[in-house]
Amino acid sequence: MPTQYTNLHCPCGNQTPYADCCQRYHDGAIASTPETLMRSRFTAFVLKLDSYLRDSWHPSTRPVKLSLDDSPDWVSLHILDGGQTGDSGQVHFQAFYRLNPGWGYLQEHSQFVRENGRWYYLQGEPHEGILKPGRNEPCPCGSGRKFKACCQ
Repeated sequence: MPTQYTNLHCPCGNQTPYADCCQRYHDGAIASTPETLMRSRFTAFVLKLDSYLRDSWHPSTRPVKLSLDDSPDWVSLHILDGGQTGDSGQVHFQAFYRLNPGWGYLQEHSQFVRENGRWYYLQGEPHEGILKPGRNEPCPCGSGRKFKACCQ
């Protein structure tokens, strides 16, 4: 597990350093909401923490083996909606990744379940596509800059 992530902000999209954000969950703290777990899982994909992803996946739907060797270069996460009722939760998100060349996205309605006080990713309905940002649109990398002045 990485002990230090050198970018200014955590990959999950919160404007805080990794050490003050998702690292605590990767080190064993329990996520308090489905959204928090989703953010920490996205960061685990960025950092290629396959053990954390497996551990935060509900045993009933967890894959036997998980390899992130061919995982795309994930760059940003946008939470579109989410919530919880009792021990069930959902998060609708869009995650962006780099293609060679260009950009792709994964949009998913994810389901979560809480057991013994711990949230688990249960399953999702993913949809992937190619992203073609306009020059004056925000850059998909999450920098906050226009695409033409950032990653074009």
